[in-house]
Amino acid sequence: MKISDLLKPSLIKLDLQSLDKEDLFEEMVQVFADNQLISDSATAVSVLREREAKMSTGVGNGIGIPHGKLPGAKNSLLALGVSQDGIDYEALDGGLVYIVIAIFAPPDNPGQHVELLAEISRLFAIPGFAEKIRAARTAEEVMAIIVSEE
Repeated sequence: MKISDLLKPSLIKLDLQSLDKEDLFEEMVQVFADNQLISDSATAVSVLREREAKMSTGVGNGIGIPHGKLPGAKNSLLALGVSQDGIDYEALDGGLVYIVIAIFAPPDNPGQHVELLAEISRLFAIPGFAEKIRAARTAEEVMAIIVSEE
C-alpha cells in the first residue's frame, strides 16, 4: 500500500502548533475532521490516547506515528503534520518529534494498518527522507517527496 494512495495535500499540516502530544492528538484529529473524514472527534482522540497509554508511538529520530482502530472507519485514514519547534512526545529515544503521521484503521481490517506502518517505516529509513519532509514549504512539495520515494 502506498502512502500517496491515502494522503492528499489537505491532509498535510506543515505548521503544527502543539507543544505536547495531548494537544497534538486533538490538532491531528482536527485535520481529519476538516476533511470530513471523522465525525466524532472525541472518540478519535480517545482512540489515540488509549493506544498511546500502552507504549509511546514516538518511534525515535523525530518521528511520531499516533495510530489506532477507529470504530466506524470504513477505510484507513492518514494525515501528516510537521512541527518546526518540536513536540514533547515522550518518544522512545527521549527526543522531540518533528514529523507526525496519524493513522486510523477500521477495527476489522488489521492487515492494511500493518501495511501502512511498514511502508512508513520503510520511507523514513531512507537517508535524508525525513529532512526533505521537514524542509518542504508546501503540502504539494511533501506529496512530491513521498511519491518520488514510493
